Amino acid sequence: MQRHDYEYERCGVCNVFMATEPLAGTRMTKVTDRKTKIDWAQFLQDIAERYTDAERITLIMDNLNTHRPGALYEAFPPDQAKALWDRFEFVYTPKHGSWLNVAEIELNVMISQCLNRRIDTIAQLREQISAWQAHRDQLQAKVNWQFTAQDARIKLKRLYPTFNE
Repeated sequence: MQRHDYEYERCGVCNVFMATEPLAGTRMTKVTDRKTKIDWAQFLQDIAERYTDAERITLIMDNLNTHRPGALYEAFPPDQAKALWDRFEFVYTPKHGSWLNVAEIELNVMISQCLNRRIDTIAQLREQISAWQAHRDQLQAKVNWQFTAQDARIKLKRLYPTFNE
């Protein structure tokens, strides 16, 4: 009896940024070589360019160390960085609360529907994710969000202040 073994060959890693507009059933993705402050700042600029008519864009996201105003100042001249920062309202999910972020839910859908196999190159990954995004957007696929404010007050009671009368 012969035994055959294989060695896993890692072709590299990359990052996928995701933004979603849950009520419209649209999303925005961007594949980058890394997940740096500059990459994040450029993704914010992409979002702002998509919503040129919006006075303010609400962005719910995790507390990653790259998600800070300084990232914009590293990527853009000060006046541009400030203008971009002012376009957004940032809402940070609590630690261990990424499940509260609809974009994280969309990322999990993308992983199960699109990234459930080996993809050899970043170019192929960009193609696959772009096709997945176009298909989901065409369907206007929405997240069936059922978590209410009342549920939040129970599940996240440590985050809500209590007032003793």
